[in-house]
Amino acid sequence: MKRMAAVVVAALFTVSATPGWAALQTQEIEYKQGDTILKGHLAYDDATEDRRPGVLVVHEWWGLNNYAKVRANQLVELGYVALALDMYGNGKNTTDPKEAAELSGAAMKNPEVFKARFLAALDVLRGNPRVDRARVAAIGYCFGGTTVLEMARRGLDLAGVVIFHGGLAPVSPNQPTAIKARILACQGADDPLVPQEIMDAFQDEMRSAKADWQLNIYGGAKHAFTNPDADKMRMDALGYNEPADRRSRLAMNAFLAETFGP
Repeated sequence: MKRMAAVVVAALFTVSATPGWAALQTQEIEYKQGDTILKGHLAYDDATEDRRPGVLVVHEWWGLNNYAKVRANQLVELGYVALALDMYGNGKNTTDPKEAAELSGAAMKNPEVFKARFLAALDVLRGNPRVDRARVAAIGYCFGGTTVLEMARRGLDLAGVVIFHGGLAPVSPNQPTAIKARILACQGADDPLVPQEIMDAFQDEMRSAKADWQLNIYGGAKHAFTNPDADKMRMDALGYNEPADRRSRLAMNAFLAETFGP
């Protein structure tokens, strides 16, 4: 499908709460997949014009909300350019579980549109003059973790993907597996949405594909363990777990550093 370059549609903001964040810049951008307008959140450090590795951030099933944007901003501290993308269109998000299920289900219903929306954002990030096109990875949370793993399964040319409490079962089963990206999956041991049999099947799949993969399992962690607002949703399957959040982020940091190299 036709992909279009990003158009900056909102003002530039500088965050200067601490010296370490003084150079953080963010832009709200519009881009398109077909006739669908998508809205993303770009974060970068303007202290240097050197090209940096780029990281796509894919939101939870709630849509592109502040949580995904904060995660993108945090990646700037590591020296990366980050784009929190929009898989639903028009930056749509919700706090209603029923609507979230409908939005995520609709996004995955058409495999080609699902892939095209990810590729549209990938084009935007790779086209940014601050990004080293050869060093781009993707991370995702819940629905977003499912998304980035699915893109790795489809053989997209990504340096690596990081899954946080994502669904590990294939979105489109029985597709040929040609995995190029390195994979790190960070999962909760007590996540009822991703039981042990699914994690076992994921490991078998990775072995069969001869992928470069890691699976970290965090004791006592349920689904959405990285999101401090998870408990507010009052869903038994969800729960924030500070140690698992912290440890999985450290694992991601090390994984990306190794993946991108010096």
